[in-house]
Amino acid sequence: MEPLGLRAVGSHCSLSEMDDLDLTRALDKPRLKIERKRSFDERSMSELSTGYSRHDGMHDSPRGRSVLDTPLSYARNSFEPHPMMAEAWEALRRSMVFFRGHPVGTLAAVDNTTDEVLNYDQVFVRDFVPSALAFLMNGESDIVKHFLLKTLQLQGSEKRVDRFKLGEGVMPASFKVRHDPIREKDHLVADFGETAIGRVAPVDSGFWWIILLRAYTKSTGDLTLSETPECQKGMKLILSLCLAEGFDTFPTLLCADGCSMIDRRMGVYGYPIEIQALFYMALRCALSMLKPDGDGREVIERITKRLHALSFHMRNYFWLDYQQLNDIYRYKTEEYSHTAVNKFNVMPDSIPEWVFDFMPLRGGYFVGNVGPAHMDFRWFALGNCVSILSSLATPDQSMAIMDLLEHRWDELVGEMPLKICYPCLEGHEWRIVTGCDPKNTRWSYHNGGSWPVLLWQLTAACIKTGRPQIARRAIDLIESRLHRDCWPEYYDGKLGRYVGKQARKYQTWSIAGYLVAKMLLEDPSHIGMISLEEDKLMKPVIKRSASWPQL
Repeated sequence: MEPLGLRAVGSHCSLSEMDDLDLTRALDKPRLKIERKRSFDERSMSELSTGYSRHDGMHDSPRGRSVLDTPLSYARNSFEPHPMMAEAWEALRRSMVFFRGHPVGTLAAVDNTTDEVLNYDQVFVRDFVPSALAFLMNGESDIVKHFLLKTLQLQGSEKRVDRFKLGEGVMPASFKVRHDPIREKDHLVADFGETAIGRVAPVDSGFWWIILLRAYTKSTGDLTLSETPECQKGMKLILSLCLAEGFDTFPTLLCADGCSMIDRRMGVYGYPIEIQALFYMALRCALSMLKPDGDGREVIERITKRLHALSFHMRNYFWLDYQQLNDIYRYKTEEYSHTAVNKFNVMPDSIPEWVFDFMPLRGGYFVGNVGPAHMDFRWFALGNCVSILSSLATPDQSMAIMDLLEHRWDELVGEMPLKICYPCLEGHEWRIVTGCDPKNTRWSYHNGGSWPVLLWQLTAACIKTGRPQIARRAIDLIESRLHRDCWPEYYDGKLGRYVGKQARKYQTWSIAGYLVAKMLLEDPSHIGMISLEEDKLMKPVIKRSASWPQL
């Protein structure tokens, strides 16, 4: 029986008839008050840089807005905010989308310099995450709650691409509000990948939804939303797609190209680091919110087993540092039996030349992909940052990732944070891997472009590892250009010097990413929303060093 009378509708699903049964009615009861602690109340920012810190707490400061409609992050600090902050808040509020009087998300971009809208006039699940965090950090939780509820309702609709029916748990990539002039009502229309480039379903949407649900719970202390039968079912449906038994011999998720932030053909099919890191984080977030009643206990047991296997697999087989690179370089191939060292039969000759010079003696990272006879040595920003925040990376590995970032600042940050991946594909490799994609040319867009939105994840990772000075350096670069360039979507060039050739202006997540990064630095206790402490029970025995020994 479907909850609250939700029924299956077409792929372009409408919520016009669901509103009478809106889940918000079930949530109009007083919120639970939870005793919360701030991790950093007694610590100055200078103390943060002295060592590795873990933060999974919630704030005890009152939520809401300060006098004169000034964001709370301004009022909490004695120093003057950067002038960009006010402009950023104004731009973010201009992007807000309303459905029947309630805010339900933010547009992907509000670029008045072009008439070509494409799909930038929609609310994307992944794009809304930094907007949601900015609103939560400023005490404005209603828009986040309504977003979570509306996307949850959209999940319950029937989803088809041509004649094929998608899994029940798939979350939409995006949705938009449309007005029905005949019925004089607004309704929501969702895209589950049937209109996307390549017709790929968004694997990451469900993971971001779970992560955001936990962030909402942590920020507000309101358990009533996550504990509703509808949210409990929504999480289970998402996880049922990932935990189903099949032909897999690895605990990682097998994915198609274009199923995440890199939504075009870029050679990330297989087991991409971005999806594995988000998968791990979503599993841990769900584990903290699922109730052990009914079938919940079984789901919790399956999650726990998968987390153990996934953490071991990722920390051992995806991790690359100087020592591991040297070991792979010396691998023997065609090994059989359980004693094989080269378990994936990776050919040493497939190691690209650039990685030997790129890898410092101190530092390391999770490679982009590992599968049978395949290892993608590219560095991907989102996957490595989320690995730190979710504690998929051990403390030593987290510090090694930050070491690498400092050692290779010019390559990974350059003049505009942050490279989505490094290095770029070019020449014959670009033609074969991307299919001659004119948008993903070298050092552009997903092919080594620089994305300001990644600043918030970098800043969060810096705070968690006790190295806020790295984040400050990156924010300084952002503040020197982003506002002047009208908040573009991405930058091109080896150093990220040029506004992207097809970049939208006033890209919402570029704006929100900056706001979140600034508010994290101003009040590091916000990190509890998006950070998970290391689970000692999941820490595997790693026989080799996590990074080259400290000198």
